[in-house]
Amino acid sequence: MRRKLSIMLSLATVASVSAQSSEKEIIRIATDNTDLVLEVGPNKRVYQTYLGPRLLHESDLQNLSWSQHAASDGSVSTRGWEVYSTSGNEDFFEPALGITHTDGNMTTYLYYVDSSQENVPGGVHTRINLKDDKYPVNVTLNYVAYNKENVIMTWTEISHQEKNNITMSQYASAMLYFNKPEYWLTEFSSDWAKEAQMSSQQLQFGKKVIDTKLGSRAAMHTHPFFEIGLNGPVKEHSGEVLMGTLGWTGNFRFTFEVDNVGNLRVIPGINPYASNYELKANEIFTTPEFIFTLSYDGAGQGSRNLHEWARKYGLKDGEQDRLTLLNNWENTAFDFNQEILAELMKEAKHLGVDMFLLDDGWFGNKYPRKDDHAGLGDWDVTHNKLPGGIAALVESAKEADVKFGIWIEPEMVNPKSELYEQHPDWVIEQPNRDTYYYRNQLVLDLSNPKVQDYVFNVVDNILTENPEVAYFKWDCNSPITNIYSPYAKDKQGQLYIDHVRGIYNVLKRIKEKYPDVPMMLCSGGGARCDYEALKYFTEFWCSDNTDPVERVYIQWGFSQFFPAKAMAAHVTSWNKNTSIKFRTDVAAMCKLGFDIGLKELSTDELAYCQQAVTNWKRLQPTVMDGDQYRLVSPYESNHAAVEYVDKSKNQAILFAYDLAPRFQEKLNAIKLQGLDPNKEYLVKEINLMPGTKSQFGQNDKVFTGDYLMKVGLDVFTWHHNTSTVIEINAR
Repeated sequence: MRRKLSIMLSLATVASVSAQSSEKEIIRIATDNTDLVLEVGPNKRVYQTYLGPRLLHESDLQNLSWSQHAASDGSVSTRGWEVYSTSGNEDFFEPALGITHTDGNMTTYLYYVDSSQENVPGGVHTRINLKDDKYPVNVTLNYVAYNKENVIMTWTEISHQEKNNITMSQYASAMLYFNKPEYWLTEFSSDWAKEAQMSSQQLQFGKKVIDTKLGSRAAMHTHPFFEIGLNGPVKEHSGEVLMGTLGWTGNFRFTFEVDNVGNLRVIPGINPYASNYELKANEIFTTPEFIFTLSYDGAGQGSRNLHEWARKYGLKDGEQDRLTLLNNWENTAFDFNQEILAELMKEAKHLGVDMFLLDDGWFGNKYPRKDDHAGLGDWDVTHNKLPGGIAALVESAKEADVKFGIWIEPEMVNPKSELYEQHPDWVIEQPNRDTYYYRNQLVLDLSNPKVQDYVFNVVDNILTENPEVAYFKWDCNSPITNIYSPYAKDKQGQLYIDHVRGIYNVLKRIKEKYPDVPMMLCSGGGARCDYEALKYFTEFWCSDNTDPVERVYIQWGFSQFFPAKAMAAHVTSWNKNTSIKFRTDVAAMCKLGFDIGLKELSTDELAYCQQAVTNWKRLQPTVMDGDQYRLVSPYESNHAAVEYVDKSKNQAILFAYDLAPRFQEKLNAIKLQGLDPNKEYLVKEINLMPGTKSQFGQNDKVFTGDYLMKVGLDVFTWHHNTSTVIEINAR
């Protein structure tokens, strides 16, 4: 139901748009815990007047004013926090929108037209319509406030009715303002095998920009999310923190600007680098969704907000179970045949996992996929390697009583392929320069509808011929190099954007036709990790680096924004200096899989893995759908600890890791969180190696939740690369 926002909403409105009084016209966007308050100024432009903890008394909204941020000389809007500031106006800082009109004018002023609200699952959708008074340019600001999750999602729609195309040089998704004594940014840098590395710095006067220009595999060097400590560095369990992430699988940019009086503006959106966008009349340009939460109890609570939102609204099949699996890559690489794979499927069943996943190397005939130099683009089974085709593999999986999944990389092409020979015009490649190859491959031009059809058919053909294929691992190993589209012709400035939109078109078609087929999002590791892509994928591959020590850090970083069930983690042979128990216990705090040959395991190691799989399946509801508490950070100690608590507070699982403790260093008890202080809990160590007894001194004891949260458990040891998993059940 829609209604004009001139109706005053009561304080009881959970996530809402507020109202107009005789003095002011106010727009209130609210969750259960946060208020974002906007005001229509006397000049009919819209300003942010408040963003923070929800105000208890609605009458206090009238005491907020756009003019509290106005310039000292009183001039209108030169220092007001205009909600979507534009280039050429009186604000001399970074704008959200930059337009060159048909007549060459580069200024835009946006004035309030009207606003409305609509109930949507979980919250309220607010629309605010703005319009330039001199040019027929329209902007609609969209906000969806999710009540219980304390998450707000915002995006912008831009259109016009000028006679010719306008050119947009900036088109942010949103603009948020803060007035605090200090701002501390936590960012997440990355590279292959080194994803989600956290670092912190204070934001001072001027601009800090985080961006990417890679086009595809866009998050290889930096991830599309950030945290800002408001009045101090980000803390895990206390303090006010803004946590934001952009749903965009291509080039993105976050701009953080501290002005000359210490105010901060945050501007998330598509990176406009090499992307001046020519917008046709009546075309609607929709920016990516910016999803954010304000936590008043540190990053831990912010993460739980985002995890809960993601499971309900942001992740494909977010409230369904996940499949455990055995992958063949670390075991065989490209060197396998039909018989070897059939045996590995039996190993998958023996291990106890749900599925066998066939990785790279199964396709190509004229140019068979023997390594990464050839075959990409030719998605026909290699006949001399797999004479029975995918159908025979599906049948072998059925005989082994496991599901069958398969790896694809459909957006890419090797120059040594039949596809490239037949359709060089489908490839992003410079026509008049030497070609630069990243990983011996090039990127298909997904702005081209014919290429979109081809990529869709890669999946469609497999599932049409083999409807029992149960899972896809969708990879993307190269950024865009040699940027030029034969299809775009004179619209090269739109390629970066239209290419990503083309990917989404394909994914939408796949989801519509095959809604029940889960897919893993992979990009040479974790270089794709955004909530727009995750509308179509059940999980993403965090990193090709499966060294369990490194994975503790990688998974710690990604867990800031993604729930455990979105993060795929496999037990492999990386870092054999660590035990199979340690490797498995690290993977088990995410979506568990294996990529290891059972024949290299001892009898006890195999028995341990089988028991760990059984335990993970039994505890999946708590680990995958429970509340996560990051208790001890590897960045702040030589240990790490993560806890999951189910919604009823009847069960908790504690994962504790000794990484590299110093000789006889002080070992502190782990204080749990999220339990019921009045319940009694039985504490028991699980995931023990066969023939060993628990060394956990408090095993099989009963404690109150109050004790466990205030006194804690002595779990850490002085041993390097060891782990302890504790199951905690209410009596």
